[in-house]
Amino acid sequence: MGVTVAEFKHQPEPDITPIPLMQLATAFWAFKTLSTAIDMDLFTRLETSPMNPPELARWLNIEERPAEMILTGCAGLGLLSKQNGRYRNTPLAETFLVRGCRYYFGGFVTMLNHRLYAGWDKLPQAVRTNRPTTWDPDKQKSLFEAADPEMMGTFWQAMHSLSIFTARGLGEAVDFSRFRKLLDVGGGSGAFDIELCTRYPNLSATVYDLPFVTGIAAEKIAESGLSGRVTTHPGDFFADPKYPAGHDVILLSMIMHDWNEQEDRGILRKCYEALAPGGAVVISELLVNDEKTGPPPAALMSLNMLIETLGGRNYTPSEYRAWLEDTGFRDVKVIWFESAGANGAVIGYKR
Repeated sequence: MGVTVAEFKHQPEPDITPIPLMQLATAFWAFKTLSTAIDMDLFTRLETSPMNPPELARWLNIEERPAEMILTGCAGLGLLSKQNGRYRNTPLAETFLVRGCRYYFGGFVTMLNHRLYAGWDKLPQAVRTNRPTTWDPDKQKSLFEAADPEMMGTFWQAMHSLSIFTARGLGEAVDFSRFRKLLDVGGGSGAFDIELCTRYPNLSATVYDLPFVTGIAAEKIAESGLSGRVTTHPGDFFADPKYPAGHDVILLSMIMHDWNEQEDRGILRKCYEALAPGGAVVISELLVNDEKTGPPPAALMSLNMLIETLGGRNYTPSEYRAWLEDTGFRDVKVIWFESAGANGAVIGYKR
C-alpha cells in the first residue's frame, strides 16, 4: 500500500526527532530528584560518609530499592560519583549542596520546590487571568506579606548564594574602577556590594532596601569584614520620594523584572535625580533579546514573573534603552556576560 499525500506531509525530516521534546517534557524529573536529595540532606551526609544503597537505606530507614534509585539518579545528574561501590559527592555537589558551606545553593532549590513549584503548576491559570499564583493580591500587599518566616530566611540565603556568582560575572564584565561610591537599590543581602568592593579596592557601597532586609545585609557585611566600606540605608525605594544622594553609580540588579514599565520608569527617574552629572546607572538582569525569541533563561524567568508578580516581566535591551534615554540618561550601552542570575547589563550616564 502506498503513502498518501497527507501521510507524506507529516513524515519528519531525517534529522528531526522527538528527543528535544522528551528532554523538555521530563525536565521536572531532574529537578525533583535534586530537591528530594536536598530535603533528605543527602549531600551533607555524603560529605563525610560515602554510602552504598544498603547503608543509605539504613540511615534513612527506607527500603533499599528507592535508596539505590535516588543514588543512581543523582549520579546520573553529575552530582555523585561511585568509587569502590560507594557513592560520594562530585566537586559540584561538594561546593554548593553541603549544608553550611559558604556557597550553599540548597536553599534556592528548597525555595523553588516549596514555593514556586506549586505556582508553576498553576501556570495555565496565570496565563488566563494575568495574576500571580504564589500569593493572593486580594488578601496580601505583596508576595512577602504573610510568608512563612522560615521560608523567607531560606529565600534570602538562597538569593545571597546566587547573587555572589552573578556579582562576580558583573564585576568582570563591567569596569567599576572609575566609580567611588555605589548605591545598590533593592540590594538585598548585600552580595553584590561585598563582591564588587572586594574586586575594586577604591569602591565603597550602600545597600538600600527595606529595614528587615538591611538587617540581613548588615550580618553578611560583618561576616565579610567589609563593614568599614559597605553600609546599609533602610528605606523603601517606592515610597521614599528620593534616593540617598552622594553616590556616583547606582546599581539596579535583578529588581526591574519585578515591576511594570510605569513603575520601572519611576525607579529610573529617582536614580537620575539622585546622581550628579557624570554618574551612571547599571541595570543588571536576565535580558530577553530584542527579537523576543529568547534566550531560554530570560524567557522562562519572565514567565516566573507572571506567577510571582502583578506586572513584572523580563525586558529587552531596547526597552531599557528607551526608558533610560526618556529619563535623561545618555551614552547607553549594553554589555553581555554569562552568570548564574543575569546575562547582561544596560548602562546609562547622566550628563
